[in-house]
Amino acid sequence: GLADAQNHLGYMYQRGQGVPQAPAEAVKWYRLAAAQGDDRAMYNLGLTYANALGIPQDYTVAAKWFMLAAKQGNAHARYNLGVMYENGQGVPQDYAEAVKWYRLAAEQGDAVAQHSLGVMYRDGLSVPRDYVQAHMWFSLAASRLPPGEYYDRAVQVRDFVAECMTPAQIAEAKKLAREWWKPLKVVTK
Repeated sequence: GLADAQNHLGYMYQRGQGVPQAPAEAVKWYRLAAAQGDDRAMYNLGLTYANALGIPQDYTVAAKWFMLAAKQGNAHARYNLGVMYENGQGVPQDYAEAVKWYRLAAEQGDAVAQHSLGVMYRDGLSVPRDYVQAHMWFSLAASRLPPGEYYDRAVQVRDFVAECMTPAQIAEAKKLAREWWKPLKVVTK
């Protein structure tokens, strides 16, 4: 079958869009698409197990699916894998692994991963505490987020970090953020 169509059908069953809501049926279709290498289906399986979307929650299984999708370059799976490592959900807690996966997703332009990477630098979790890097990542996240709770949080923490910085450090963080955008990283997956 066509993996894209199978993944889409799984999504429809999960949400009850045009078909009766049936989480087990959604998992069946996601698995069929994932078996063909569809990273979005793998990511959807990870979400389904992590968030107990109609099936029992299983962080270990969720981490497995996120890892498979992340290795194919799926930025959302990379971010979620970072969350799992940060919190020790389904995998041993490991801040270095969390930073690794957040960074990979952040470099693909995932704004929530950029925010999370900023937190790791702000708090010195597995990386040296670095307010310049934190400010840069918070600024990048704020520039990509739509108005709302996540945007407000990114701006708030960026401004909080700025209070701990010298004017020269703030200027350096802004320069790094501008330079980050210059060679815009184009990712096909």
